Amino acid sequence: MKTELTFDVVVAGGGPAGINAAIASGRAGAKTLLIERYGFLGGMSTVALVYPWMTFHTNSGKQVIKGIAQEIVERLMDINGSPGHLRDTVGFTYSLTPYHPEKYKLLALDMLEEAGVEVLVHSFVDKVEVEGNQISALGLATKSGPIRVFAKRFVDTTGDADIAYLSGAPCLKGRDDDHKTQPMTMKFRMRGVNLEKVKEAMKANPSNFYKKTPIEELDHIPLTGVQGFYKEWSESGVPINRDQVLFFAGPEEDEVLVNCTRVQGLDGTDVFDLSAGEKEGRKQVLMMAEFLQKKIPGFEKASISAVGTQIGIRETRRIDGQYVLSIEDVVNGKKFEDTIALSGYPIDIHDPSGKGVQAKDIEGDGSYGIPYRCLVPQKFDNLLVAGRCISTTHEALATTRLTPSAMATGQAAGVAAALSITDHVAPKDLNITKLRAHLAGNGVVL
Repeated sequence: MKTELTFDVVVAGGGPAGINAAIASGRAGAKTLLIERYGFLGGMSTVALVYPWMTFHTNSGKQVIKGIAQEIVERLMDINGSPGHLRDTVGFTYSLTPYHPEKYKLLALDMLEEAGVEVLVHSFVDKVEVEGNQISALGLATKSGPIRVFAKRFVDTTGDADIAYLSGAPCLKGRDDDHKTQPMTMKFRMRGVNLEKVKEAMKANPSNFYKKTPIEELDHIPLTGVQGFYKEWSESGVPINRDQVLFFAGPEEDEVLVNCTRVQGLDGTDVFDLSAGEKEGRKQVLMMAEFLQKKIPGFEKASISAVGTQIGIRETRRIDGQYVLSIEDVVNGKKFEDTIALSGYPIDIHDPSGKGVQAKDIEGDGSYGIPYRCLVPQKFDNLLVAGRCISTTHEALATTRLTPSAMATGQAAGVAAALSITDHVAPKDLNITKLRAHLAGNGVVL
């Protein structure tokens, strides 16, 4: 068995950010390896049933996330794995993008293979070897024994900043004052839901649903999401600390993804907290499903069809990088000279201890820029990050953590890693004009 591997670029974490980073790196000519601890790819989108993807657009309907992310959507559409971008009938964003998780898992592998990327699953990074200001190797725990992986560049897309943290790069966690993070959620699917009955209940009592729900459009567009049933929930007595019901339609016609459990006060990087959270999340799933079956129109004959392989994580560690994106940057729609991605998703903070969600829209053209410096950690010259663990404040993370944004930062990190090798510079010294030109030439909106 091989106990040592050598690559140009190693991407750690096979979620959407990691998939796009590895594809971008491979397409840019770097010998690339993608490492994933589960036996399949997709990260929170598959392992925790995070669904649908929100959002590729601004609230006015302008698409600001394209590139590899859009290519994935189009290729899923070609194999009946997604209907494409649909209107969000919750009204929180302009669009959402349903997808079939099993088809996404396989498509990701196909696209990685096409890009010449090697994939190693069932491999958990538990050690980072450091020499000065360089990461020299990652230590993997595998079923067949330990493996050391050497590379010129490393991209941390673990979601939890595992590589950055283990290397000693400065990291942040949660709120500034108490370090509490957004709650975890155990998501689950139900089949046998009568969505027409749900729609009729919404039309009959609009005030029982989110204020931005486009009730008047429901006769003309498919029902994609529901937030509300405030009266039923307030009278339920279910011991889950939230203030409404939230679910999304699909991918099958009688199926919904329920986003209602809420596990608070636990640290997603603490194995003991995670163990407690997994149990509590599954208890809440059964309570929530029973409530829906008994109290919500259209769920009378519904049953649980899937529960997340693991609990969904919104927030853990993030790097303290070359620039920290702030809530003011987001809300003001700020753009930067080193912008490598745009996002139109609003601030969406699930309260770490209370019931509600803090939401703020983006001013100006409805989008903000994510600067390249947010992908570059302090201390290390051959490490980049992408996805949920980029450099932001707790508040700004509430938008950058969303999957399309993670896909976009992943593509940027993968390209930057490969270009920095061919240009013989550290990622922090990369020519930004050249990086942005490469991204724009591959469909990225800047």
